[in-house]
Amino acid sequence: MFDMLHRWYRRRFSDPHAVSLVAILLFGFITIYFFGNLLAPLLVAIVMAYLLDWPVNRLCRLGLPRVLSVLVVLTVFVSLTLMALFGLVPTIWNQGVSLVADVPNMFNNMQALMLSLPERYPELINPHMVNTFVDTLQNKVLNLGETLVKGSLASLVNLVAVAVYLILVPLLVFFLLKDKAQMLAMFKGLLPRNRRLASRVGHEMNQQISNYIRGKVTEIIIVGVTSYLTFSLLDLRYAVLLSVATGFSVLVPYIGAAIVTLPIAIVALFQWGLEPGFWYVMIAYGVIQALDGNVLVPVLFSEAVNLHPVAIIIAVLVFGGLWGFWGVFFAIPLATLVKAVWQALPVIELDDDPKAEIE
Repeated sequence: MFDMLHRWYRRRFSDPHAVSLVAILLFGFITIYFFGNLLAPLLVAIVMAYLLDWPVNRLCRLGLPRVLSVLVVLTVFVSLTLMALFGLVPTIWNQGVSLVADVPNMFNNMQALMLSLPERYPELINPHMVNTFVDTLQNKVLNLGETLVKGSLASLVNLVAVAVYLILVPLLVFFLLKDKAQMLAMFKGLLPRNRRLASRVGHEMNQQISNYIRGKVTEIIIVGVTSYLTFSLLDLRYAVLLSVATGFSVLVPYIGAAIVTLPIAIVALFQWGLEPGFWYVMIAYGVIQALDGNVLVPVLFSEAVNLHPVAIIIAVLVFGGLWGFWGVFFAIPLATLVKAVWQALPVIELDDDPKAEIE
């Protein structure tokens, strides 16, 4: 057993470039794992810098100085973001408050529907089972209400953090874009000299992360706008709130779409019952998800879709458990990184000693 592990180690890590790659990855993993909360503003700024680097480069190619290009792009981006926030947030807040106020009525209607099922189908449904389910559901709703109240109080404390983000993040984005070349040169100076393999993997991942962030933002906007137009056309209540939830659900592949299905189905059910309106909404939502998964995602993420769905779900669970939101957001690039490293290591495989093979 020891000889087998020794030969495997020699084949994979005898090259100093492979050792450097693994050391860099371990250092990054440990840093993000233990200091992720402290580095959160920097991570947000890096994501936004990846998003805005492409228009900055386009303006530079047109002849504008880089500083001026950064100022123009950042000003336009901040202006559009503020317009979207001031336009959407009040509507989302009002619809969220209305939805919370309607929850007791929805729960009472669901309770009445559940209690009437034994009378409609006495051969299939046991009344005791229904009563037990209703009592359990009622306790869950009460616990959820307490959790929402505590969360709302905690969110007041987080307003200070949001204010800090609003100041720090734009400054960080500005300097990351303006001094990109100097910062990259400084970062390369901190890396080991034997970094040929790490540079190759890093270059590949830099392109993939850049394309992934731009593609993910584009996907959120397209899915959110399409959902809003569809829900509004079908006259579904809380259309803005549900369409925003549908747009952001694409951040979590497969799992997000399944989670958002529940509130959409509940709202449609208590608006129309089992009338055709309910089925129209569910069919339209299914079509949106099918087009997103089979048309939009392959177009935007041509390289990422090479990952198997099981690998993507495992990546979401693992990296989300390790790093929370950022682990979920970067689950696909991180899974691609694991795949790239796994494919790169065999390239440096050394020839085994013939004596070792005989033994």
